[in-house]
Amino acid sequence: MTQLPSKSLEYLVDALSRLPGVGRKTALRYALYLLKQTEEENKRTGQLISQLNKIIRYCQKCHSICEAELCYVCSDLKRDQSIICVVEDIRDLLAIENTGQYRGLYHVLGGIISPVEGIGPSQLNVDSLMERIKNENTREIIMALSATMEGDTTTYYISKKLATTECSMSVISRGVSIGGDIEYADEVTLGRSIINRIPYDKKVTI
Repeated sequence: MTQLPSKSLEYLVDALSRLPGVGRKTALRYALYLLKQTEEENKRTGQLISQLNKIIRYCQKCHSICEAELCYVCSDLKRDQSIICVVEDIRDLLAIENTGQYRGLYHVLGGIISPVEGIGPSQLNVDSLMERIKNENTREIIMALSATMEGDTTTYYISKKLATTECSMSVISRGVSIGGDIEYADEVTLGRSIINRIPYDKKVTI
């Protein structure tokens, strides 16, 4: 990209281009948009960004995003407390919530096992999941991970951890395409995948 006429604009474009899925051309478009806004509007946006780490925290039970000790799902006693849907991150949780087909609890792993990226089980929220299963009388775990090798590996790892428990495990049906991400599945397909989940054989090998 051609050198920009302002160092401040250059720094802003560099910062915005570090966002996921944002290249320098898109970052420049965002920066120019912000330049057209009033000082008051940009100040308000800047304050919201600067306060993110102070205001937003992670739920003590499921690791979802919230502004209190527990998220709105974990604090809702009307939800089925005996079922936990395991997802990779908050985007997948929101995608499933939008289907309106699931009324249990969640557990956000914070990623999936990926040796290529150097992500192992110890870097995920697996231990806290096992603690919940032990202490909350969980009867079923629904694995709602992306249909990829990494997702299947993570499901298999957790299934081995569950082998000595009475908790059953199921996986969402393959209405979600192989290699596809949960967050990009349409609501009807994702909702049916939750409803038509299938038992997971803990003896299976990959």
